[in-house]
Amino acid sequence: MARIRFSQTLLSFAIVVLSLIVNSCTSSANNRFFGKTEAPKENVLKYISGSEPESLDPQVPTGQPEARVLMAIYDGLLEYHPKTMEPIPAIAESWEVSKDGTEYIFYLRKNAKFSNGEPITAKDFVYTLRRAMSPELAAQNAYLAYYIKYAEAYNGGKLFIKDEKGEFLLNKDFEAESGGGEASTSTLGVDTDFHKFIKSPERLTVDSDSFTLAKSIEGDEKLRPYFKLKASDLKDGKAFVGKIQAGTDGISKLLQNKLGNALSACSTTCDDTAKQNLVDGLNKVLAEESLNSEENTTGLTLSEPAKKLIGKFTAENKTRSENNQKLDEEIAKAETPEDKETKTKKKKQPLTKLFYTNRVLLEDYYQDSFEKMSLAPAKAEDMGIEAIDDYTLRITLYQPAPFFIGLIPHQFFRVVHQNTVEKFTKDWTKPANIVTSGSFKLIEHKPYDRIIVEKDPQNWDAANTKLERIEFYPSEEATTMMNLYKSNNVYAVYNHTPPAAWNEYIKQFKDEYLNLPEVANEYYTFNVKKAPTDNPKVRQAFALAVDREALSKFRKTTKPLFNFVPEGILSKYDEARNKVFAEELKANKISAEDWGKRMFDGEQARRLLGEAGYPVVKNGNGWSCPTFPVDKISVTYNTAESNKSVAEFMQAQWKQNLGITVPLKNMEWKTFLPVRKAVDYLGMARAGWVGDYMDPYTFLNLFYRDPNDSSTGWHDAKFDKMLDDANKEIDPQKRFEILAKAEFYLLQNQPIVPLQTQATNWIKKPFVKGLYPNPGTLHAWKFIYIERDQNKWDTNVDNIMTTPDAVIDEQINQLESTQKTFEAKKQEAAKTAKVE
Repeated sequence: MARIRFSQTLLSFAIVVLSLIVNSCTSSANNRFFGKTEAPKENVLKYISGSEPESLDPQVPTGQPEARVLMAIYDGLLEYHPKTMEPIPAIAESWEVSKDGTEYIFYLRKNAKFSNGEPITAKDFVYTLRRAMSPELAAQNAYLAYYIKYAEAYNGGKLFIKDEKGEFLLNKDFEAESGGGEASTSTLGVDTDFHKFIKSPERLTVDSDSFTLAKSIEGDEKLRPYFKLKASDLKDGKAFVGKIQAGTDGISKLLQNKLGNALSACSTTCDDTAKQNLVDGLNKVLAEESLNSEENTTGLTLSEPAKKLIGKFTAENKTRSENNQKLDEEIAKAETPEDKETKTKKKKQPLTKLFYTNRVLLEDYYQDSFEKMSLAPAKAEDMGIEAIDDYTLRITLYQPAPFFIGLIPHQFFRVVHQNTVEKFTKDWTKPANIVTSGSFKLIEHKPYDRIIVEKDPQNWDAANTKLERIEFYPSEEATTMMNLYKSNNVYAVYNHTPPAAWNEYIKQFKDEYLNLPEVANEYYTFNVKKAPTDNPKVRQAFALAVDREALSKFRKTTKPLFNFVPEGILSKYDEARNKVFAEELKANKISAEDWGKRMFDGEQARRLLGEAGYPVVKNGNGWSCPTFPVDKISVTYNTAESNKSVAEFMQAQWKQNLGITVPLKNMEWKTFLPVRKAVDYLGMARAGWVGDYMDPYTFLNLFYRDPNDSSTGWHDAKFDKMLDDANKEIDPQKRFEILAKAEFYLLQNQPIVPLQTQATNWIKKPFVKGLYPNPGTLHAWKFIYIERDQNKWDTNVDNIMTTPDAVIDEQINQLESTQKTFEAKKQEAAKTAKVE
């Protein structure tokens, strides 16, 4: 967790109000509002935004505190609807999607400008996205754009491969199922040269790291032939043979011994036949020998990349040896033949050779003897992003992604000013240098103190931006925030702010306290790579042994979560999930009663743990599990009081229901995150996810492909196929049903324990209008205004999402009208075309 620092400004506020707080709780209960509530004379919002932003570069940070500020100073193609977070027009006044869902065209308004007055064009978005995906920027949010064709390849430094004719290898020719890389026949917009390229069949990409590539092609009989040496790769056969024959090093001696007559035949004329025989012999050596062995490399002068390659080979074998030793220990202790067999299968033999590793070392040692293999790095220019003209942007995906349009308002896709970024490099976001694109422009940034933005009169929607200024105050200390709010020194705070001890008291202020559903979940991950949680029955036992209803009552502001995708947020998905789960229960012969018990069933949990080889026995009034390896399990969580209290609750549940006392281990956020991501923890770890967009895929995608972002080590090709099939389905409800099947499959495999869904849980002054508790607590600031007429203040904010506001509703209708008009014209044109 980031170190908490408080500004002089915030501390001075806190000192002023501290004396008021000590004796105010009882007396305030008789008042309508929580503390002093007085609308400011100026159109200024004072808002506590969370921790100090990591960066004001929209493509760099990943957290909500940064997103809130970035949404004020940068505009994107689309904006979040202030209530629903659905996409609405912004710099793009309209858009359309191809029938197959792989192409998007955005039509930009012609009056959009940066804060320096320069026009914003489609080329600026091309630059922004190319920069965002550059390996040099290393943006953590880059995965959000991976559905753009070749975006992941460019971001990951992948390589394209050419065959002997100079043609690129195609993905469809190497997939287990045909059709995955076929060219799309759907065309949207004019057919430019770039469009012809990007709509052609998808090229195959491989890893640029030689060792990773060597491992991936070793057992691939389709791919490996393309990495064999060809006669044309040998520049001068006679010279090469001469080097071998004159060499006294290990590799030369090996080749002298193995190539024999092939060397002799190429030492004189070295015609095509002799050269082919030589290359055939070399390929046989590369396939059967180990050029990187100590015997062969001693005394050689190798380049640094070659040395690193050998080092990775050695490190891999060391890791395999250590893991095998651990598995041998577990096999010796295994209680059942099945457990012993499962663990035996996980053992890996040491690497002795890799064909491509050998080729790289051969080419490195005999420099200038071979033509380099035709491997072309994916470039920024290859990505499916095209400015058709100054005000028309086309984005091409490699496969349908129905959620993609909902991603576009995310800060990662918001436009930056190229000249400013390139001129000032790492200092471009400083107030003296920055050029922005949003409704507000940056005026002041004092780290750990305040960020002040002012309305930008150059902005295309300035006429509808009501606030003149926003003052963002960074803070994470809950009591300080509430005190500042109570004294009217700030007018709103971010989500999950009221301390648990204050919660019941704060709830009574019906015109201020906001506690609506959030597109977020909290859960525990299992490390499925290490015993004992590599056993599904152990995972199921620990999940069943937690009473999540009791946990929510303990936490007070959460709701129990039994599925992984939060409930009550995506109503159409909830409907599909209910239907599909009922069908799956029937197909799997699971009764509704047994399915309901998955929420909490201590008896079944103990039975499953016994079946896994760890019998739970009665111990007085409780239980014990004497054979369970407690030293190989723990709960790792990031340091925070709320996380600690949940961990202690879980610990008590497992002690009560399984007789196991699980150790707790806390870490600072900056240490915890890489440990969890690398699945380098024992047993369980705390996790939570806030959706990036309003679609169930934002949660299920965490488990997609290998590696993935689940922090569990769990991956399943069947699950991946269900997600792919879902995103190829054009019918929205059928797509949801396929996703629901994937979620059911995920829950049956139990790589996680769903725990709870957070509510928004924050507070704002009733005179602050348009600041809605949307599912992500992300605010489009231009909709917000200060209402000085108390008769128009918000009341009973439980209904705030359904209560009309003529000012905001008119603004939204005005913005949405351009897209609605565009769609109406398209429908009319389609009707006319049918008649003709």
